[in-house]
Amino acid sequence: MIDRKRGPLKGHITVPGDKSISHRAVMFGALAEGTTEVTNFLQGADCLSTIRCFNQLGIEIDNRASSDRVIIRGKGLHGLSKPKDILDVGNSGTTMRLISGILSGQDFTVSLTGDESIQRRPMGRIMTPLQMMGADIKSVKENNCAPLFINNSLDKLKGIHYNSPVASAQIKSCVLLAGLYAEGNTSVTEPTLSRNHTELMLTQFGATITSVANTATIVPNPKLMARKIEVPGDISSAAYFIAAGLIVPNSELIIKNVGINPTRDGIIQVCRQMGAHISLENVLDNGGEPVADIVVRYSELLGTEVGGAIIPTLIDEIPIIAILACFAKGQTIIKDAAELKVKESNRIDVMVENLTKMGADITATPDGMIINGGKPLLGATIESKSDHRIAMSFAIASLLAEGDTVIQDAECVDISYPNFYNDLKGLC
Repeated sequence: MIDRKRGPLKGHITVPGDKSISHRAVMFGALAEGTTEVTNFLQGADCLSTIRCFNQLGIEIDNRASSDRVIIRGKGLHGLSKPKDILDVGNSGTTMRLISGILSGQDFTVSLTGDESIQRRPMGRIMTPLQMMGADIKSVKENNCAPLFINNSLDKLKGIHYNSPVASAQIKSCVLLAGLYAEGNTSVTEPTLSRNHTELMLTQFGATITSVANTATIVPNPKLMARKIEVPGDISSAAYFIAAGLIVPNSELIIKNVGINPTRDGIIQVCRQMGAHISLENVLDNGGEPVADIVVRYSELLGTEVGGAIIPTLIDEIPIIAILACFAKGQTIIKDAAELKVKESNRIDVMVENLTKMGADITATPDGMIINGGKPLLGATIESKSDHRIAMSFAIASLLAEGDTVIQDAECVDISYPNFYNDLKGLC
C-alpha cells in the first residue's frame, strides 16, 4: 500500500540502469576478449539471472549487490564451457531468448529452464529461425515453451535471411547472436523496427552490423574486444515517474540521465500527443545511446490513439499508458498490441480486470484496450500476477485513487526496480 501526502510531487530522481542494456553488457562482455567494466548496471533479478547463467558457462564475473559496477572477464567468442547443471533463467525472457542464440553456436549440449511464468511464454518464435540455421533446439515438453534442450554437434550454423513475423528485439537479437557463429551473413527483417540495443552495442564491441530500414545484417566470427560500458537510466522505469508527474496536480519532476534511444522513446511521444508538458535537457550521446534529463510537469491530458509502428517502442510502457488514459479527458484507444498477451502476464486482461475494480471505464479488445477517461478511481486490491510492470503501474494509479490500494505480490518489482517503492515514497 502506498502512503502519501495529498500534495504535489517535487524533486529529482535517478532510475536504475536500463534492463535491456545491462543484460547485453554481460552477454557481450563474456564473448569479448579481455575485461569489460559495466557501470550503472541494473541489480535486478532478471539481470542477475544472466550473470548466474554466464558464471555457469565458465565466465568470471565480479558483482557486488551493493554496487552498480560489474566486471566481466571475457574469454572470446569461443570461450564458453559446458555447464555442469541446467541453466535457470528465472523470470527473464531476455536471458532465455538471447542466450539460446549464443548457445546454438557452441560445441556442447545444454538445457535451459526458468520459473513457472517463463515456462508459459512462447519460445517457438526463436526455435523456428534457429532451426532454419541448422540448430538442434527442442522444447522438452513439446509445447514450444521452456524447458529447452540444445543438442549441438560440430556442424556449423548457416547464415539466413529471416523475416520475423513480429517486431521483437528478443527474436532479432537471438538470430543475430546465432549469426556470430554461422557460415555466411545473417539478416533479420522486422515488420517495424524494434529496439536496437544489440546492434549498437555489438558494434561497439567490434562486430560488423549494418542496419537498413527494418533489416539488420551481421557478419560472422568477429573478434570482439572488451570495453567500458556506462548503462543509461531505464526509460521503462522512468515511465512510472513521468506518469506520476503528469497526473498529480502541481507536480514537477526531473528524471536524470535516462536513455532516450529512438527505438524506446514511444512513451515520450504518446505523452506529448496527450498534451503533456515534457522537455529534455542535457541531451548527450553515450556510446551510441542518447541520454537526457526528462523534465515533467503536471498536465491536463487528452485521450489519444496508440497503435501501429510506435507500439514496439513502448510495448513495456502500455500498462502505465493505460493508467494515464484513466486521468485523460476523452477516449484512448490502444491497438496493435497483441504482444501484451505473452509478457510476464496477459497484460491486456490484467490491466482491464484491475482497472475495472478501481472503477475505470475500460474495455479489452483482441489487440489492446479502449479507455474512457475522467472517471474517479477507487482504491482496490490489485492482482499483480507477479508482473513487475503491473505492480508499478498500479502504485502510480493509487496516488490519486480514493481509499486504500493494496498490491498483491508487490515485491515482484525486484525484477527490474528493487528500490521502486522507496524512490516513490521519497517524492510523495
